[in-house]
Amino acid sequence: MTKQLIEQILAFGHENVLAIHPTTLMITKDKKLSKQGDCIIAIGADKATSDLNPEFKQKLCEPNTKLNVLIEVDGLIEQVTAYGTAELNLNNNIDMVIRKSNFISDRTLAIKANKAAADLPRELVEKLKNPNQQIKITLTLT
Repeated sequence: MTKQLIEQILAFGHENVLAIHPTTLMITKDKKLSKQGDCIIAIGADKATSDLNPEFKQKLCEPNTKLNVLIEVDGLIEQVTAYGTAELNLNNNIDMVIRKSNFISDRTLAIKANKAAADLPRELVEKLKNPNQQIKITLTLT
Protein backbone atom coordinates (compact mmCIF):
# COMPACT_ATOMS: atom_id res chain seq x y z
CA MET A 1 0.00 0.00 0.00
CA THR A 2 1.36 3.43 -0.92
CA LYS A 3 1.94 5.97 1.77
CA GLN A 4 -0.16 9.11 1.70
CA LEU A 5 1.77 12.34 1.51
CA ILE A 6 -0.01 15.38 2.93
CA GLU A 7 0.72 19.12 2.90
CA GLN A 8 -1.32 21.67 4.85
CA ILE A 9 -1.54 25.27 3.72
CA LEU A 10 -3.10 28.11 5.69
CA ALA A 11 -4.20 31.23 3.84
CA PHE A 12 -6.77 34.00 4.04
CA GLY A 13 -9.65 35.44 2.07
CA HIS A 14 -9.72 38.86 0.44
CA GLU A 15 -12.53 41.23 -0.55
CA ASN A 16 -11.39 41.12 -4.21
CA VAL A 17 -11.71 37.33 -4.58
CA LEU A 18 -13.78 36.76 -7.70
CA ALA A 19 -13.03 33.08 -8.43
CA ILE A 20 -14.36 33.32 -12.00
CA HIS A 21 -11.42 32.00 -14.02
CA PRO A 22 -12.61 29.06 -16.15
CA THR A 23 -9.38 27.02 -16.25
CA THR A 24 -7.22 27.76 -13.18
CA LEU A 25 -7.31 28.32 -9.46
CA MET A 26 -4.48 29.89 -7.54
CA ILE A 27 -3.26 30.27 -3.98
CA THR A 28 -0.66 32.97 -3.32
CA LYS A 29 1.62 34.20 -0.56
CA ASP A 30 0.93 37.76 -1.75
CA LYS A 31 -1.04 39.86 0.72
CA LYS A 32 -2.68 42.05 -1.94
CA LEU A 33 -5.19 41.10 -4.62
CA SER A 34 -6.52 43.16 -7.49
CA LYS A 35 -9.67 42.31 -9.43
CA GLN A 36 -7.42 41.14 -12.30
CA GLY A 37 -6.51 38.10 -10.20
CA ASP A 38 -9.75 36.33 -11.04
CA CYS A 39 -8.31 32.83 -10.49
CA ILE A 40 -7.01 33.56 -6.97
CA ILE A 41 -9.01 31.95 -4.17
CA ALA A 42 -6.70 32.64 -1.20
CA ILE A 43 -3.92 35.07 -0.29
CA GLY A 44 -1.29 35.30 2.46
CA ALA A 45 -0.61 31.57 2.15
CA ASP A 46 2.09 30.08 4.33
CA LYS A 47 3.44 27.99 1.41
CA ALA A 48 4.08 28.19 -2.33
CA THR A 49 5.25 25.35 -4.58
CA SER A 50 8.90 25.85 -3.54
CA ASP A 51 7.97 25.34 0.15
CA LEU A 52 6.50 21.88 -0.28
CA ASN A 53 8.27 18.91 1.28
CA PRO A 54 10.88 17.39 -1.12
CA GLU A 55 9.29 13.92 -0.77
CA PHE A 56 5.87 15.40 -1.66
CA LYS A 57 7.33 17.18 -4.70
CA GLN A 58 9.15 14.05 -5.87
CA LYS A 59 5.94 11.98 -5.70
CA LEU A 60 3.90 14.71 -7.45
CA CYS A 61 6.35 14.57 -10.37
CA GLU A 62 5.72 10.87 -10.93
CA PRO A 63 3.40 10.14 -13.90
CA ASN A 64 -0.33 10.02 -13.10
CA THR A 65 0.06 10.89 -9.42
CA LYS A 66 -3.34 12.00 -8.17
CA LEU A 67 -3.61 15.14 -6.05
CA ASN A 68 -6.67 15.72 -3.88
CA VAL A 69 -7.13 19.34 -2.82
CA LEU A 70 -9.47 19.96 0.10
CA ILE A 71 -10.50 23.60 0.60
CA GLU A 72 -12.05 24.28 4.02
CA VAL A 73 -13.64 27.62 4.79
CA ASP A 74 -15.87 28.33 7.79
CA GLY A 75 -17.50 24.89 7.82
CA LEU A 76 -17.72 24.52 4.03
CA ILE A 77 -15.54 21.96 2.27
CA GLU A 78 -14.81 21.68 -1.44
CA GLN A 79 -12.66 19.04 -3.12
CA VAL A 80 -10.67 19.40 -6.33
CA THR A 81 -8.83 16.55 -8.02
CA ALA A 82 -5.81 17.11 -10.27
CA TYR A 83 -2.69 15.29 -11.43
CA GLY A 84 1.05 15.64 -11.23
CA THR A 85 3.48 15.18 -14.10
CA ALA A 86 7.23 14.81 -14.58
CA GLU A 87 7.34 18.27 -16.23
CA LEU A 88 6.57 20.12 -12.96
CA ASN A 89 9.44 22.13 -11.49
CA LEU A 90 7.64 23.27 -8.30
CA ASN A 91 10.08 26.07 -7.51
CA ASN A 92 7.92 29.20 -7.42
CA ASN A 93 8.27 30.97 -4.08
CA ILE A 94 5.01 32.96 -4.23
CA ASP A 95 2.21 31.01 -5.94
CA MET A 96 0.68 27.63 -6.62
CA VAL A 97 -1.69 27.14 -9.55
CA ILE A 98 -3.97 24.21 -10.25
CA ARG A 99 -4.95 23.99 -13.92
CA LYS A 100 -7.62 22.19 -15.94
CA SER A 101 -5.23 22.26 -18.90
CA ASN A 102 -1.82 20.62 -19.38
CA PHE A 103 -0.01 23.99 -19.30
CA ILE A 104 3.13 23.99 -17.14
CA SER A 105 4.94 26.98 -15.64
CA ASP A 106 7.02 27.35 -12.49
CA ARG A 107 3.77 28.24 -10.67
CA THR A 108 1.96 25.05 -11.70
CA LEU A 109 1.15 22.67 -8.83
CA ALA A 110 -1.00 20.24 -10.82
CA ILE A 111 -2.77 19.79 -14.16
CA LYS A 112 -5.91 18.12 -15.58
CA ALA A 113 -7.99 19.38 -12.65
CA ASN A 114 -11.70 18.61 -12.46
CA LYS A 115 -12.44 22.16 -11.24
CA ALA A 116 -11.15 25.70 -11.63
CA ALA A 117 -11.99 28.86 -9.66
CA ALA A 118 -15.20 29.40 -11.64
CA ASP A 119 -16.44 25.92 -10.67
CA LEU A 120 -16.35 26.56 -6.92
CA PRO A 121 -19.73 26.95 -5.21
CA ARG A 122 -20.65 30.62 -4.90
CA GLU A 123 -21.48 30.14 -1.21
CA LEU A 124 -17.85 29.14 -0.65
CA VAL A 125 -16.60 32.05 -2.79
CA GLU A 126 -18.61 34.49 -0.64
CA LYS A 127 -16.71 33.24 2.42
CA LEU A 128 -13.41 33.60 0.51
CA LYS A 129 -14.18 37.34 0.18
CA ASN A 130 -13.77 37.85 3.94
CA PRO A 131 -10.22 39.13 4.66
CA ASN A 132 -10.43 37.81 8.24
CA GLN A 133 -11.42 34.33 7.08
CA GLN A 134 -8.74 31.67 7.45
CA ILE A 135 -8.70 29.04 4.71
CA LYS A 136 -7.26 25.59 5.23
CA ILE A 137 -6.06 23.80 2.11
CA THR A 138 -5.02 20.17 2.41
CA LEU A 139 -3.04 18.60 -0.41
CA THR A 140 -3.02 14.79 -0.39
CA LEU A 141 -1.12 12.49 -2.75
CA THR A 142 -1.87 8.79 -2.92
